[in-house]
Amino acid sequence: MAPRAYWKGSLKLSLVSCPVVLYPASTSVEKTRFHLINRETGNRLKQQMVDSETGDIVEGEQKGRGYELSKGQYVEIEPEELEAVQIESNHTIDIDSFVPREEIDQRYLNHPYYIAPDGKAAVDAFAVIRDAMKEQDRVALARIVLTNREHVIAIEPMGKGMLGTTLRFPYELRDEAEFFDDIKSPRITKDMVELAGHILQTKAAHFKPSEFKDQYETALKALVKRKASGKPIKLPEPAERPDNVVSLMDALKQSLGKGGKKTARAASRRTSAHRRPAKKAHRSAARQRKAG
Repeated sequence: MAPRAYWKGSLKLSLVSCPVVLYPASTSVEKTRFHLINRETGNRLKQQMVDSETGDIVEGEQKGRGYELSKGQYVEIEPEELEAVQIESNHTIDIDSFVPREEIDQRYLNHPYYIAPDGKAAVDAFAVIRDAMKEQDRVALARIVLTNREHVIAIEPMGKGMLGTTLRFPYELRDEAEFFDDIKSPRITKDMVELAGHILQTKAAHFKPSEFKDQYETALKALVKRKASGKPIKLPEPAERPDNVVSLMDALKQSLGKGGKKTARAASRRTSAHRRPAKKAHRSAARQRKAG
């Protein structure tokens, strides 16, 4: 059974448009979830909305949406009134531009969605837009309204369909300078960088998401199974922080194992070779001053 569409509308490129549907590309269904329960009865607890002033429980029909104009003063907005905010992207993904994929800053990427044609009549126009992007190796930037909010969405070909990823707005990103400006710039030797480079080479691989293992989720399921069977849960001893201070160079060598010493010696010889001409030139200059 096909999943229910999250959004339905039209994908529009200039005068070409076609009906499309969006499906969330990610899911958290398989995640282990916990519910709040009453320790005494074992029954599940249910949350209720409470009036912040009177303390009374507020039932469903009494709940509304309000925007805070000033402290404690709200203007109520009805669901049907939100429909008055009619912009084209409510029901249309209107492509504004096409950009090179490598120009999209990874920090802007938000939620992924699969985009598919809605019905047989939409397939031809859908395929034309998809294949044109594939041939040009470009990503479309468009606007879409999801959950009463307009989003910029990046669209790119993916197999027979397309992948749409909503993007964050600039005001949603924090300035990296706020976190990076205080990082010092220490003097790192070339030998250290070369040793670190060798460690990187020993761990070189390709991006294979199928090999990602959620070890915490696996351990969590094992804990629940063990507790449900009545077996005791043994708490781990708190980890002790190591007291010994290892130099950065020693740590790099140890990370490489046996090859570390060999690489370090090679790096040391290169450094010595660079230094020898300087020493020789220094001795030669000294002799000339003495002879003079």
